[in-house]
Amino acid sequence: MSEKTDSTEDKQKPRDLADQLREMLANANISFVSNPGAQTPAPEPTVPADEDEENEALRRIREFSLRPREIRDYLDRFVISQDEAKKVLSVAICDHYNRVRQCLETPSLADAEYAKHNVLLLGPTGVGKTYLMRCAAKLIGVPFVKADATKFSETGYVGYDVEDIVRDLVRVAGDSPDLAQYGIVYVDEVDKLASRGSEGVRDVSGRGVQVNLLKLMEDTEVKLVSQTDMIGQMQAVFAMQSSGEPPKRTIRTGHMLFIVSGAFDKLPEMVKRRLGEQQIGFGHAPAAQDDETYYLSKVETRDLVDYGFEPEFVGRLPVRVGLQELSVEDLEAILLDAEDSVLRQYVSDFSGYGIKLDIRPDAVHEIAVQANREKTGARGLMTVMERLLREFKFELPSTRVRELVIDAATVQDPAAALQRVLAEKEHEQDELLREEVEAFCRRFREAHALAIAFAPETVDAIVQTSRSTGKTVRALCEDRFRDYEFGLGLVARSTGQETFVLPVEAFTEADAYLSRMVTASYGESKA
Repeated sequence: MSEKTDSTEDKQKPRDLADQLREMLANANISFVSNPGAQTPAPEPTVPADEDEENEALRRIREFSLRPREIRDYLDRFVISQDEAKKVLSVAICDHYNRVRQCLETPSLADAEYAKHNVLLLGPTGVGKTYLMRCAAKLIGVPFVKADATKFSETGYVGYDVEDIVRDLVRVAGDSPDLAQYGIVYVDEVDKLASRGSEGVRDVSGRGVQVNLLKLMEDTEVKLVSQTDMIGQMQAVFAMQSSGEPPKRTIRTGHMLFIVSGAFDKLPEMVKRRLGEQQIGFGHAPAAQDDETYYLSKVETRDLVDYGFEPEFVGRLPVRVGLQELSVEDLEAILLDAEDSVLRQYVSDFSGYGIKLDIRPDAVHEIAVQANREKTGARGLMTVMERLLREFKFELPSTRVRELVIDAATVQDPAAALQRVLAEKEHEQDELLREEVEAFCRRFREAHALAIAFAPETVDAIVQTSRSTGKTVRALCEDRFRDYEFGLGLVARSTGQETFVLPVEAFTEADAYLSRMVTASYGESKA
């Protein structure tokens, strides 16, 4: 009998511990951080995949049949230019997921030696490196996660542990390790890991991160819950208690595709110097080769090692491609042809105010020219468009303007163009302001069951003040008449009056006029 009782108590202990942990979390107002002192980048927002979505995604991976040209054609819809990069990436992606499909069909292949097609993208900012991979992941239907290499540290205690990006991939996959193991991991700014000090000494921390990354890029087991993640470990205990089975503890990276990228600002000069040494006696390089992107396309392993990378790290990135800087023509095409063009975004923004935005071809060219001067690639388009249309967005929704035409002159001097647009509609502005005065009266009546109206001279004063101060009629009236709900309520109780026509003094001397009204109403009540 004693043995049976002891056995029953032992079975109850795990549940009691779980209950205690739940009570601790419910009662404690504490937020936990997995890596003390670290600012962990949040993974991209995602909706947890239900079972049907997960099964559909896994089915698409098992039945992967895309061809490189099909991937290239899909990328053409979203990314302008970068033809060579699209070609290289399309082949690498097809090779990788064909291998995944074969391993799923024949599990014994998973143990065979195989060099993964991890990719190194080299190119300046804003040329589409991240966007290419995001679009490719969407086409294939696999989870995608991005992180900056500058967040990583060798230990993970004073920074972001490299294994955390794999855990982020699991979260993006709806907490499904089975789906996440086929995802795409993108690490940007990897060139920062190769930085050297002023005396030519390699950054030790960067070297440690490289070593940790190359393990992930090959094939390793990653714990789904970090040892320093207290909340994650508690959740694992709860999951085991609810399901009766221990959750999966690790995930393999062998079927993940790793993409790393960077601007590599100083690398073209190193390659140019190497090629120049090889061409001694044969004259200078052709003028067409002065572009830095040309030298990025000529990068060899030794250049990357000289730049500061470990040979083993470079060896895990067999697929390398340099991306070109975007020309003015490319930027024009992005505005006009890309499916999710920033131009369409601004057209949608203005339509939300009932304004049709019409950007003429000469304006598109001028925007592209100015964006090209920003030297930030496609991101420069957003910078120029925001600078151009910021004041229009602020002013026009409060006017009668229902169509805005942007030409080259507008792009060159938006302030002058805005004044012209406002001047054209000036004769209609007073009418709009008067309608806003009437709207305020309606809102006052609906909110306080007291009817107010303004004498014609009062309306004129409100309109004139709105135009001179730049404040909206609504803001002016709510400020001047903020006490009228209470004051007119007193008058109504004293006299029974429920409709009030307010003279100009009610606006120009709001407090004094209201005080006189209340005082007079008490006199009438006594009489």
